[in-house]
Amino acid sequence: MLRTVNAEEFIFYIDLTTNFLKKKTLLKAINNFVKEKNKFNALSSYGVVMFQEDDNPLTSYDIKETENLLNSISEAWNTREIKKSFLENGLYEILAYIFRQSQKARKNYRVIIISDRPSKLSEDYHTALYDLLLKAKKFSAFIDVIRVGTEKFYDDDVKLKVISSETQGGTFYCNDEKLFQNILGSLIQNKKEFKVIQSEEDTIEEEDQVFYEGLATELISLSPEDDEICTICELEVCPICEAYSDEIHKCFNCNAKFHSCCAAKYSIAKNIGFKHIFRCPQCDTLLKLDEEFVNMVYKEDLEEELEEIPTIEAANIEETQENTLEEYMLNEEEQDVEDIEDVINLGKPRPPPKPLIATKTPELTKKVKVGGFFGREIEVKINNTNQKVKTKDLEMKSSSQIGNVEKTISITSLKPPRKKGIVKFCKVCGATLHDATICSVCGAKIE
Repeated sequence: MLRTVNAEEFIFYIDLTTNFLKKKTLLKAINNFVKEKNKFNALSSYGVVMFQEDDNPLTSYDIKETENLLNSISEAWNTREIKKSFLENGLYEILAYIFRQSQKARKNYRVIIISDRPSKLSEDYHTALYDLLLKAKKFSAFIDVIRVGTEKFYDDDVKLKVISSETQGGTFYCNDEKLFQNILGSLIQNKKEFKVIQSEEDTIEEEDQVFYEGLATELISLSPEDDEICTICELEVCPICEAYSDEIHKCFNCNAKFHSCCAAKYSIAKNIGFKHIFRCPQCDTLLKLDEEFVNMVYKEDLEEELEEIPTIEAANIEETQENTLEEYMLNEEEQDVEDIEDVINLGKPRPPPKPLIATKTPELTKKVKVGGFFGREIEVKINNTNQKVKTKDLEMKSSSQIGNVEKTISITSLKPPRKKGIVKFCKVCGATLHDATICSVCGAKIE
């Protein structure tokens, strides 16, 4: 489902172990970046992750004030890890934060990695990270990498490009400290509209069901002071099952209330990839229902829709047959009128016959909602038992070619060729003659 999100959080992952990029240069570039970004989007917030000497990272998220962001980096700068890179570890921490926050609301997460040394961790770390990246892009996470240093090639070039490309980001190389501010500034522009959780091109894999179920939260019972009115149907008694026993539950985050049936039908229509996991329509919190119950509702709705199709199909076929009969009667009447006109105009030059033009019989279709009232509307083709007129390239064909037309063409649409006739009158006896030179009555010569 396409949905534009205005709220953004930029997370700077500072993985710098050398002195190629000075603290002053880094802070100045980030300060200018925040100022320019806030001109376009006042809803932006910022975060920073930086590993310390004891392998514990500095993590600070959702910072609104630029001064607080810069102070966090400045205070941790001298105690940062300078012996090795923790690229994978830092991304694990950032992605875990994004997943936790995505349980409650949608936000556009922009991760900017600033690194100067390849990670020496084993391939197993990168494999595990890649699996998380595939999930992260479904939660609107974009990752850009800026590699700073004088080297032309690095051992992890392929790894960096995989990380950025899988999350619709880019990899940039800065071999001059003076160019760093320009490279960072080029990332201010917003990403394009992204697809939250699920898209037609990038569906969720079945083996990830446990992961998403772990992120989602079940509906909770109402409090004594809560009104028992469903947010979806706005009624106290469920209009779907019409049962007073259908209790109302609510979202823990915003108190939006749902009948079980209403929630199931909404989840079937608006799920994230699994029918029983959906986002709250009021606050976007990730919620889940009992999977067996939702599948039962889905199956019942689908069976009802399929049962209705034969009845509708028969009605459409009967209507089509009536229309065909009316067209046939109309063609017969038109044929009679044309025959009378031919008698009146006997002897006059006839215009050339109009070319046969094949008409395409429209297909019968019906719009059906799969999943009940809240389901997705699809168009179903209905078989028509009537024979269709089949013609092939009948434009401007000669009379000799008309004989090759398939038998399914109605005979009322075909006319035999008519000869041109000349009517003459005998000047002696007044007899009416056709194409004659001698009168058959009196034997006089006809001029």
